[in-house]
Amino acid sequence: MEKLQLDAQPGAATAGSVISTLQDEVVEENTKTGSVSGVTDDQLFDKIETHLLEKIEAGDQTAPFLLGQFYYEEGLLDKAVIQFERIKDWDYQAAYQLGTMYYDGIGMDIDEKKGFELMQKVAESKSVHAIHLKHHAQFNIGRAYFEGYGVQQNNKEAERWWIKAADDGSPNASVLAQTMLGMLYSRPDFLNLKQAFFWHSEACGNGSLESQGILGVMYLQGDGIKANEESASECLKEAAERGNVYAQGRLVELYYKKKLYTKASDLARRVVAYSDIDELARETGCLATYVRKGIAYACFYLSRCLAVGNGMRQDSEEADKYFKKACDLDPVLAHDFHMDVAYGIL
Repeated sequence: MEKLQLDAQPGAATAGSVISTLQDEVVEENTKTGSVSGVTDDQLFDKIETHLLEKIEAGDQTAPFLLGQFYYEEGLLDKAVIQFERIKDWDYQAAYQLGTMYYDGIGMDIDEKKGFELMQKVAESKSVHAIHLKHHAQFNIGRAYFEGYGVQQNNKEAERWWIKAADDGSPNASVLAQTMLGMLYSRPDFLNLKQAFFWHSEACGNGSLESQGILGVMYLQGDGIKANEESASECLKEAAERGNVYAQGRLVELYYKKKLYTKASDLARRVVAYSDIDELARETGCLATYVRKGIAYACFYLSRCLAVGNGMRQDSEEADKYFKKACDLDPVLAHDFHMDVAYGIL
C-alpha cells in the first residue's frame, strides 16, 4: 500500500530555520564583544549548543525542545533522539517529533507501535500545550489505522480520526485529513460522492493541490455535484499550473475530447517527459499513485494523437511506444483506454 504523507508538525522548523534563529540570538548576544566574528562552523555550533544549555539551566521551558530540534536539523539524530526521549513526557512537541521519527525510522529502527503510542498521546491530550498539534496528530492516527501501521488496520477508525482532524473544514485543522476523507468517500466500501465533494471542496479552499485536481474531475464527471465543464476546466487548469500532474493528465484528456488536439499534444509532451514520480509526489504533496495516473493519461492521449495524426504528424511507432508506457504506468487504466478504442468511444 502506498504510504501516505505524514502530517508535519505545525510550526516545526523547516531545514535550517531553528539554526538560523539561534544563530541570530547568539550573534545578538555576542556582537558587543565581537566573539562571533570570523568563527568557524564548529565554533558556531558549540556557541549555539552552549547558549541553549544555558537557557535550559535558567529554566527556559522552550529551550529543551529547541536543543533536540537543533540536533535534528544538524543531522545529529542520535543526540536528537536522546534529547526528545528525555522530555517527551511533558513536552508535546518532543513527543510528536519523536513519534514521526519512530514511524519513519529517522535516527533509529522503525517502531510503528511506539510511534503510534506517542502520536496517540498528543492526539488525546487535553493540555493547552498540545492544542496546536492535536489535529495533525489525529490525522497521523487515522493514517496509522488506514495503513495498519502500529495498530490493526481499520478503515472505520481511520474515518473517525480523520473527521476529528478535519474539524468541519477549519483552515486551522489538518488539510491532509480533509483530502483523505474526500478520497475515502470515493472508495466502493465508503461510497458517498456528496461527502467526497464536500471534503475535497473544504481541502481545496484550504490550499490542497491534490483536492483541487480531484475537484476538477468531479465537476467533469458529475460526481457528487452537477456536471459543469466550465468549473472543471477552471479547477484543472489552476491545479495543473500549480504542478498537479494528475490534473495535467486529465486536462490533456479534456482538450482531446474537445478536439483541441494541438493543445492536448503540446501539454501531453511535457507531462510524458516526467521521470521521477516519487520526487514529483514529494514536491507537490500529491500521492504518487495519482502522479502515475496523470502521466498515464498523457501517454495515452499522446499515443492517440500520434496514431491518427491529430494535432501532429502521424507516427504509429511512437504511438505504440506511448501506449506501452501507459500500460506500464497503470495497467488497469490502460485496459480501460484500450476498451474505449476497441468500442469506438475514442
